[in-house]
Amino acid sequence: MDQRSLISIDLSLATLITACVDEEGSAAHSYSAPAAMGERQSFARNLVDFADFAHLLTILHGETPGLIDHAAARTVEVSARTWLLTSIDSFAVERDYLHRLCVAAGPVPSTAGQSEASTLIAQQRHAIEMLAQSERRGCALGTAVALVLEWHVIRKILDIGAIRLGIESPELALPTRAETAAVLDALPQPERLSRAIEFGAAQLLIQHRGMWDLLKARAGARQDQR
Repeated sequence: MDQRSLISIDLSLATLITACVDEEGSAAHSYSAPAAMGERQSFARNLVDFADFAHLLTILHGETPGLIDHAAARTVEVSARTWLLTSIDSFAVERDYLHRLCVAAGPVPSTAGQSEASTLIAQQRHAIEMLAQSERRGCALGTAVALVLEWHVIRKILDIGAIRLGIESPELALPTRAETAAVLDALPQPERLSRAIEFGAAQLLIQHRGMWDLLKARAGARQDQR
């Protein structure tokens, strides 16, 4: 039995997923963490870098139907329905906010290797769509849970750019961390779903790390162009 299995015996599914998001998600990436923590020296305070972020994020999560919409269609657990419906309605507001930020921030910054970057972000979006539409029971729900948990971090970064652009941010109405954890804890027979939920969450985090890696590389390329 590996170390992760030993840990899983003692920790609830909610604890495992939230810990995974904390350790592997946007709050832990070297490029995004300073902005998420509100540090003055962060990419979000540079409007060119922020515009790049807003546009790439829109490619991943700005279209309708989105990840949570797809996940709701693949989730049969009744205990998760209210959470999913609330998340769908709330994310529609976030999607509109994201589009307003993109318009205000201007076009995608000119960056060397744009064609390769477009291919990479398209691949990441495709991967996310496949996760959200997975027939494996629990996988889509895990992906949606990870997105909602991640969005609380991402929203902090969006709000920094909104202040710079003079845009008022809407109230964040997505389920809280505690509400999301409660949904996972309330799942019937979680042992039947835990591996699929963990897989979906982990794979979503991999795609987000890929986005942050790409944004960091593109920011570096623009600096080299100067």
